[in-house]
Amino acid sequence: MSKDYYSILGIDKSASEADIKKKYRSLSKEWHPDKHKGDKKAEQKFKEINEAYEIIGNPKRRQQYDTFGSAGGPGGGGQGSGGFDFSGFQQGDMGDLGDIFSSFFGGGGGGGGRRGGKPDNRGSDLQVRISIEFSEVVSGAKKTIAIEKYVSCKPCKGSGAEGGSVTSCSECSGTGQITRTAQSFFGVVQQSVLCAKCEGAGKIPEHRCKNCSGEGIKREKTQLTLDIPAGIDDGQTLRISGQGNAGKKGGAAGDLFVIIQVVTDNRFVRDGTDIRSEVSISVVDATLGTEISIPTVHGDITLKIPAGSQPGQVMRLKSKGVPQLNSSRLGDHYVTVRIDIPKKLSRQEKKLYEELREAK
Repeated sequence: MSKDYYSILGIDKSASEADIKKKYRSLSKEWHPDKHKGDKKAEQKFKEINEAYEIIGNPKRRQQYDTFGSAGGPGGGGQGSGGFDFSGFQQGDMGDLGDIFSSFFGGGGGGGGRRGGKPDNRGSDLQVRISIEFSEVVSGAKKTIAIEKYVSCKPCKGSGAEGGSVTSCSECSGTGQITRTAQSFFGVVQQSVLCAKCEGAGKIPEHRCKNCSGEGIKREKTQLTLDIPAGIDDGQTLRISGQGNAGKKGGAAGDLFVIIQVVTDNRFVRDGTDIRSEVSISVVDATLGTEISIPTVHGDITLKIPAGSQPGQVMRLKSKGVPQLNSSRLGDHYVTVRIDIPKKLSRQEKKLYEELREAK
């Protein structure tokens, strides 16, 4: 079902790229997991914010979303016939009516954590934090990290069975479901629930795997090489599909969320894709003009200071900024000129300044 990414970020559909980025930064700081340790709702909110920004923070994806919705095709906006929004309903969700039926069967019954009567053995998501240098924001980087996570058990190949040998579950006769019947004011009502013995798999190991105790997963240390894209911002999160914890008994793996921390470079201030810095020159250089070497994120360059430059004057270095994420476009570098006025003068300097004043 379609998600309203504009509502998640709390912005209008007419918002500019700059407004979207500003709002994203504000929300990511507000809902950062470091501020809400152990709060699962906050973690989910943080993930939704990053998911929304991945879509509408990218011009091409935003256009696609505005046209088709998050499903990526016509009708993906979650609107049914007559304009009614069905996005709040999940497949098989009957709301209060489902609660009524549930009361006849004692509630629960193995129905949670599943879709369409099938067990949901998906592994849980993981979250890590890595630091990158400011220069790596410009060039992108490959980072190798070591994490502990659940992986598929090698001896049983994730089946949980010794030697992979399984047998049909006697409780549900291999169907993975058990049908319960109850009398209600609606008449006879039947409900199918997951079999508790085989957890909906329909099969059970003849002998449990000793390496994983029949779970099909084992906790191990593993190394991953991550591609950090150029243009990524501090606090932004990368989502690596399928690199979270492995699911039990062949279930799909969760995702890995990588929070990026950019090490500060005191020479530069980042402003979106632009870079801002300052340079100090003498009164004489400001008056007569000069050429100086200044650092940029692309290396040192020679900057020409024109004669008569004023304090606070800003000079633009085109395409010397940071790459836009997922684009070849580069921002600019803006240099603000500061003029050093000497507090003490030598006799010769004072004499020259006095001669200059008299010359006016």
